[in-house]
Amino acid sequence: MSQKIGGILVILTLLLGWNIVKSIAEEDVSMELFLDGETHMVKKIMKSEEEWKKILTPEQYRVLRKSGTERASNGQYNDFYEEGIYTCAACGTLLFSSDTKYDHGSGWPSFTAAIDEKNIEYKTDYSLLTKRTEVRCTVCDSHLGHVFDDGPSPTHKHFCINSVALDFSSKKTESGSAISNAEQEKKEGKTSVSETATFAAGCFWGVEHKFGQLKGVLSTAAGYSGGDVKNPTYKQVCSDKTGHAEAVHIIYNPEEITYEELVLFFFKIHDPTQLNRQGLDVGSQYRSAIFYHDEIQKKTALKVIENLNTSKRYKKPITTQVVPYSEFYKAEEYHQKYYEKLRKKY
Repeated sequence: MSQKIGGILVILTLLLGWNIVKSIAEEDVSMELFLDGETHMVKKIMKSEEEWKKILTPEQYRVLRKSGTERASNGQYNDFYEEGIYTCAACGTLLFSSDTKYDHGSGWPSFTAAIDEKNIEYKTDYSLLTKRTEVRCTVCDSHLGHVFDDGPSPTHKHFCINSVALDFSSKKTESGSAISNAEQEKKEGKTSVSETATFAAGCFWGVEHKFGQLKGVLSTAAGYSGGDVKNPTYKQVCSDKTGHAEAVHIIYNPEEITYEELVLFFFKIHDPTQLNRQGLDVGSQYRSAIFYHDEIQKKTALKVIENLNTSKRYKKPITTQVVPYSEFYKAEEYHQKYYEKLRKKY
């Protein structure tokens, strides 16, 4: 009997403690979140359920506020691959970038990583009588979906998110081509933990796969760059008449891997002495090229090439182009993460 009373007292204490924390959160919109050992100040949005009902559609309210799930393969962003960013439909917080979106085949929008980990939080979910990890918006505490460990490299994460929980914002350059969220933030003078690099080293299938294995590489995309034809197709690029090279667009964390390390790796995975070809792939679309995004990248690339030529690592001189980045056009979806898709198929 005394053990039962003791257990009841423990439960009551825990419940009382939660109520105290909850009341504090409702009184003050600024709360400290402890993530990865660091303290972040996050502005919380507190609204009553009636207020949420007024600003959300019935379906949004069911999913975002009542932890519902939309029907598989029914959401507007499931088969949607425009370049841009995805925000919380309830409060507008930045959540995911199109750079990390991929086709998992689950029937819901899938991402390999969040734009910023402090914008999402994780909760253990036993609602289906099995342990899952729920993903919620840190700012407004809205339900977004779940995260699993069956995603592709480099994160191996699979953020399975409801379309109705998201809003999409396209990011365009003045000339109309799509650019990544990281580049847009740089244009707007915002700080970011990510940087962008673009390389061409022959067929983009293998190049994307190899860069995707590196620690510090957040996302990769296969596409076309360096030409003068807008929104080219794969067939057009293969004609060798567009001026484009098969290229790989990389978003990386400079705190984990430097641009110089990326350049050195770039030279390791192909033969930079072959002009307008790689092995049996012949044509300027298979040329070796570094598309630099700023003067620092340019100087770094030229320095590495100079050192490699001086060291006589290659019997022939390096033919790699070092040219300014202008536009990147993402290739058709079946080219993205091609090796991973091939492995799943067979």
